[in-house]
Amino acid sequence: MIVEAQTKRGKICRLVDNTATVAVTELEELLQELIAQDLFQPLGLSSAGGSSIRIGAPQSGHIQLGETLYRLIVIDHEARLEPF
Repeated sequence: MIVEAQTKRGKICRLVDNTATVAVTELEELLQELIAQDLFQPLGLSSAGGSSIRIGAPQSGHIQLGETLYRLIVIDHEARLEPF
């Protein structure tokens, strides 16, 4: 399942549920929360406090929806939910 919206800067962003287990309404709410946190943009990140910066490096973490834990990966203007 894929849901799309616009970022604060007017760019199209999407959330892809690679598990096909999350309700559309939950995906839309999560996408709006990610937009509110301004996560959809190319970021310069330094991995583990290193001295170099990788532009556009993916961000990842874990998120719980209901009773299920998922991996959340954000790259530029796309977020993906993966099984954990």
